[in-house]
Amino acid sequence: MGLFDRLGGDSSRVAFLGVDGVPFELVDGHPDVFPNLHEIAEDGDGGRISSIVPPESSACWPALTTGRNPGGTGVYGFQDRERGSYDTYVPLSHHVEAERVWDRATMEGLDATVLNVPVTYPPSDSVQRMVSGFLSPGVEDAASDDDVLEVLKEHGYRVDVDASLGHEDDKTEFVEDAHETLDARQRVFRHYVEADDWDLFFGVYMTSDRVNHFLYGDYVDNGEYREEFLEFYRKLDRYIGELREAFADDVSLIVASDHGFTKLEREANCNEWLRRNGWLDFDLEEDVDEDSQEEKVDGLDDIADTARAYSFIPGRFYLNLEGREPRGSVSEDEYGNELAKLESDLEGWMSDDGRRVCRRLVRGSEVFDGDHDDIAPDLVAIPEDGFDLKSKFGGSREVFEKGPRNGMHKFENAVLYTDDPGMEVGDDVDLLDIAPTLLELLDVGEEDLSLDGESLASS
Repeated sequence: MGLFDRLGGDSSRVAFLGVDGVPFELVDGHPDVFPNLHEIAEDGDGGRISSIVPPESSACWPALTTGRNPGGTGVYGFQDRERGSYDTYVPLSHHVEAERVWDRATMEGLDATVLNVPVTYPPSDSVQRMVSGFLSPGVEDAASDDDVLEVLKEHGYRVDVDASLGHEDDKTEFVEDAHETLDARQRVFRHYVEADDWDLFFGVYMTSDRVNHFLYGDYVDNGEYREEFLEFYRKLDRYIGELREAFADDVSLIVASDHGFTKLEREANCNEWLRRNGWLDFDLEEDVDEDSQEEKVDGLDDIADTARAYSFIPGRFYLNLEGREPRGSVSEDEYGNELAKLESDLEGWMSDDGRRVCRRLVRGSEVFDGDHDDIAPDLVAIPEDGFDLKSKFGGSREVFEKGPRNGMHKFENAVLYTDDPGMEVGDDVDLLDIAPTLLELLDVGEEDLSLDGESLASS
C-alpha cells in the first residue's frame, strides 16, 4: 500500500518513534542536522506541541500511551505517595491504571511490538513482544520472553545510558556511552522493524533526554561539547531515516517527544524554600540541632504535625491536608485560603540574583481529572527557563544550587512529526492527542476509554 492508499485513509499499521525530550527549536532550527525529520514533515506535517503538567518523563509516557491525564493514569511523577500514608514509591508499569494503546490494539486482535518505553517495567507478556525501558534493572529483566532476550543479547542491547558519566567535568566517556547505547537500541529496533510482523511498532529513543540533561547548555552557549551534541542528533536523525526506509508502504509514521528542553542554570530546592517560608518543618530528635537537620531528615515521614505543605519533583506542591495526609494540619475549611496563600508566596519567589522562579502556577483541580486524582498535587509550578524545581527532604540547606546538569525539561516545546498526509499538527496539539490518533490510525475502537485528547487523523 502506497502514498495514495494512505491518502484515502486505508492505513491500519502504525509506527511510533519516541524521541525523549527533543525540543522543537532544536529540530526546526537545524534542517542540516535533521533532514529526515524535515522530510517527514514535508510529506505529512509537523510542529511544536505541548507536554502535560507536570512535564516529567514518568508522568508523560503513561499519559502519552493512554491518552489520559495523570488523574486517569495514577502516575504524577518519578515519586508518588501511597494513599493514606507518608510512604512513597517509584511508579512502575502496574501503577499505570489506564489502558495503553498497545493493550487496546491487542484486545482487537492486532500485534504490538513495544520497545524501551519508560514506565513499562515489569514488561507485559500479554502483547506480541515488549522490552521495558527506563527503570528496568537490567536487560534480562526488560525482556518479555526468552526469544526477545536472545535478540537483545545478540545485539548488545542496553537499557539506558550510564548517567553518572555525565557528572564528570570531562564528558568524553558520557558521549561515547550515549552513542553506544543509541547504536545498540537501533540494532534491536531495526531487527524488529524488518521482521514486519506487527500492526503497531512503538519504540522510544531515551538517550536524547540524557544527552540534553548534560550537554544542552553547551549547545545553547556554544560550549565545549556543542559539536558532540549536534553530532549525536545527526546520528539519531539518520537512524530515524533508516527505519523509515525499512517500514512497509502501508505504515503511517509518527515521531514525537514527551516534553521539550531548555538550558538549566540553577536547581531550586522547593522543600527548603517551604521550610524557610514557614510552610514546612520536621520532627527532629531533641538532641539534634537544626544545623545538622539535613543529615537526619530521611523523607516525607519526617515532616512535623505542624507542617502545612511539602513538595515532590518536579514542582508539585501538596498541602498537608486533614483526612488525606496521615498527620494533616490544614482543615478542609482552611484549604481554599491556604492554597491561595501558597500560590501567592510562590508567585513572589525570587532567586538570589533577582529573577522570578515560577513562570506559572496550575491548580491540580484544573488539570487532573479521573479515578486516581486523590493523590494529585494541589498545585504545580512551571518554572521560568533556567530553573529546575527539586524537592530534597534532606542533604542540603541551600535553596539554590548548581548541579552537574545544564539542561532541563520544558512544558511548551515538545515535537510531533508525521508522514501521514491525513494528519494536521495544529497550534493547540498536546501530548494527550497522540493516543487517540494512534487508535484511529489502527482502526481500533476507543469509545469506552474516555480519552482526554482528540485524534489528529482525518476520518
